[in-house]
Amino acid sequence: MADLKLGKLPDRTPVKLAITITPDLQAALNDYAALYAQAYGREEPVTELIPAMLATFLESDRNFAKAREEMRKGRT
Repeated sequence: MADLKLGKLPDRTPVKLAITITPDLQAALNDYAALYAQAYGREEPVTELIPAMLATFLESDRNFAKAREEMRKGRT
């Protein structure tokens, strides 16, 4: 079983997403979805995984969090 950084998605309301991506990125996302299904025994469409992937990425980017906090302080 693959040890993925993204944990199993919680129950959620479906979100419709429309983006344009490169063929290489599409292939990588499809491969990730396949590994996700192997890891958790549940298939999820790529469009359901992308928001969680983006949230995980943003939450793990310490430089972004710091800069975002500074930006918010500048607004008050």
